[in-house]
Amino acid sequence: MTIDALRKESELLDIFCSLVQIPSPSLHEEKVIEWIGNFCKTNGIHCELDDYKNVYIYVPPTDTTKQPIMFSSHMDVVGDASPVNLILDDDFIKADGRTLGADDKVGVASALYLAKQIAGDKSIKHGGLEITYTRDEETNMSGIEHVDFSKIKSKYILVCDADKLAQVQISGASYTNAKVFVKGLIGGHSGIDIGDKTRLNAAKLIAELLNDFPQGVYYEDETGVITSCNLGAIVAGGIQNAVKSLIDEGVNSPDYIKTITEKASTNIINTDARASYSIRSASVEKEEELKNIMRECVDKFNSKYEGLAKAEITFEVHLPPFEKADDDSIPELHTKVCNRLGIQNEVSSFHAGAETHIYAHNKNSKGETFMPFLLGLADVYNMHSANEKVNYKTLLKGYDIIKELFIEFNS
Repeated sequence: MTIDALRKESELLDIFCSLVQIPSPSLHEEKVIEWIGNFCKTNGIHCELDDYKNVYIYVPPTDTTKQPIMFSSHMDVVGDASPVNLILDDDFIKADGRTLGADDKVGVASALYLAKQIAGDKSIKHGGLEITYTRDEETNMSGIEHVDFSKIKSKYILVCDADKLAQVQISGASYTNAKVFVKGLIGGHSGIDIGDKTRLNAAKLIAELLNDFPQGVYYEDETGVITSCNLGAIVAGGIQNAVKSLIDEGVNSPDYIKTITEKASTNIINTDARASYSIRSASVEKEEELKNIMRECVDKFNSKYEGLAKAEITFEVHLPPFEKADDDSIPELHTKVCNRLGIQNEVSSFHAGAETHIYAHNKNSKGETFMPFLLGLADVYNMHSANEKVNYKTLLKGYDIIKELFIEFNS
């Protein structure tokens, strides 16, 4: 079968192929926005843009006694504006030598096709369907940050952005950056002053301090890793001349560490050392517990080296956590629907960030805190790479799941 024959056979796959053929790197989604607008106009679906050009689609209720539900996806992709030439390889749709953009046009296409079917079938009793398509998720999440949440009627938000068919992910990790600073109060020459016991080397001291910090998985449960801590970088000592060499000699990035090590000054008793950590957690309680352990390590260090050295740690939250809600109704409906369709679903936690995290800390037009969940609607492989591909048969099954889920939600 050819890609053209496949598109004629399935309107959903035709929509998906049309969308992925439109390059839409972050903050350059204009042509995709235009295509979605034209599709909605042709099919009589309400579609509008907010001030940031996020797309909002609304299918009015056919039964006002029921509550609405919203699907959300992002329109931008990793990649540039070069043409996207599609290839069908057995069960896989991929692009010729570049990222396909299945992340997240699987979600965009599926929700758009659902809107067409729901809007065109008045016999389906429902409380309304809302869809939000955001810009710039891959780079800065600026699109979701500009959404006017007060206009959204739904409480439950299904973010269709996972990479495995039938996933429903109920929590996701925060991202907090921790910075550690160690200052030796008296430096000196590594030859002349090395015998002075009051001249402590900050590079050595930070190694001692970090050895007491947790590393790796701090807490996990049956859904996966919940809280972790990872050392990203340590910088200390006389690297000024070495860094200058990187610039003057045009050293390639794979050789940065080697060059700095070879050309760093070793005749200095270092007074300045720094380290950076990432902390990820789907539990505020466990994240605070981890932070307190790190603070206690710093306090213990400062007590030991009072008058000789000083350590400090700071924390900066870049993405708030998406914590597990007490409401299990969506995972239960998802499991019920998948069982009926003969598809094995997976209820889990994910140790990364998504737009779920932003929704989870905002409220709808009724003042209700959103209940987001992250759904997988297809098996996407090698995401964000030139070898990215999607199994189109799983995409068809993923659509069946969300349509049945919508009907079951309104039953």
